[in-house]
Amino acid sequence: MEKTIFVPLGTAPGGPGTYPGLRRGGQKGAIRKEGKLEVSDISHIGIAVEDLERAVGAFSDMLGYPPSLTEEVAEQKVKVAMFAAKDDPDSGHIELLAAADDTSPIKKFIEKRGPGLHHLAILVDDIEKKLSEMKAKGFRLIDETPKIGAGGRKIAFVHPASTGGVLLELQQR
Repeated sequence: MEKTIFVPLGTAPGGPGTYPGLRRGGQKGAIRKEGKLEVSDISHIGIAVEDLERAVGAFSDMLGYPPSLTEEVAEQKVKVAMFAAKDDPDSGHIELLAAADDTSPIKKFIEKRGPGLHHLAILVDDIEKKLSEMKAKGFRLIDETPKIGAGGRKIAFVHPASTGGVLLELQQR
């Protein structure tokens, strides 16, 4: 099944419409990617924050409930608070991320870009297979093999240069 996604074409490293694995679609400003990802395959949106406790308080007040998960992921050097958007253990979450130490990628991200949207995470059935497929299609992988993320799930990141400026996290279902 083919899905249409909208990406700012002028930002592609090789010029308009040259993202690896993507090709122009029928609408101006649209490109299509062959694949089987559905909107329901979105796991979460990651938001980088400077102060996790303060952000958790603000999101708890805004949403009316506490996070469903809080933990420190030592391998990723991050502290995480996850808010479920609905009663679905796999999708629709908001993930708040704070640096666990001064060498954390989140600290570097905030220093360079400030707090805010960090990544979009999608669920995949076989992360190793998806990484292999994406590499074969020319996507630039940050992680060629999965690592362990929040909740003990396998994760891997795809470089924003290959995805229209969005850091993409693949997460094992």
